[in-house]
Amino acid sequence: MNTEIENHHLIELAGIAKSYGMGAYAMHALRGIDLHIDKGEFVAVMGPSGSGKSTCMNILGCLDTPNSGTYLFKGLDVGALSRDQRALLRRNYLGFVFQGFNLLNRTSALENVELPLIYRGASARERHRRGRETLEAVGLTGWESHTPSELSGGQQQRVAIARAAVIEPEVLMADEPTGNLDSTCSREIMELLCAFNKERGITIVMVTHDLEMALYAQRTIRFLDGLIDPEESNGGKRS
Repeated sequence: MNTEIENHHLIELAGIAKSYGMGAYAMHALRGIDLHIDKGEFVAVMGPSGSGKSTCMNILGCLDTPNSGTYLFKGLDVGALSRDQRALLRRNYLGFVFQGFNLLNRTSALENVELPLIYRGASARERHRRGRETLEAVGLTGWESHTPSELSGGQQQRVAIARAAVIEPEVLMADEPTGNLDSTCSREIMELLCAFNKERGITIVMVTHDLEMALYAQRTIRFLDGLIDPEESNGGKRS
């Protein structure tokens, strides 16, 4: 990590551009965006379909790379990393929560939560301890042995959040985490994310189409036509 430099922001994007295809048929997903996110922030990302928000999230999550521009994570130039190094960054610093939960169907809640710890080489004893503690933190004590088919949608998303949080990531990336839930479950999930943000200091970056959910964040960033709209990016009800 000797390439790491002192940097005020946890995440900083400068001039990030991403296009797909070539020439007249190129689709410009991002057109040179600048963005910073500080440690401990809760940021909501909004915008219509095709606005560039999902492309930006994929770049932030090291799932995709830009055509040009600079991405710094804790001062480290992510663009200078190899594919394997980016995978290590994801494994050690980033947690992911998805709209569709993405749980292993034939695997218990506890085993789903332990999965990232297996990738990190944790012992079985350590995995069980941390998995149970994190399931307790999301309100699922007693549900450890249940498979996803035995859980409600809200409970499945709690398992997914526990799986993302069990590694104590620097950043939790949430892609429409309430998109498959009713309004009551959605509010419960948002309160849970807020608790991880405030009590554990986990930075959260959340894509959502729901303005009510975005208001839980400290800051809202709105994308439009591959750019960040400065007039529509503002604070939420927690600002």
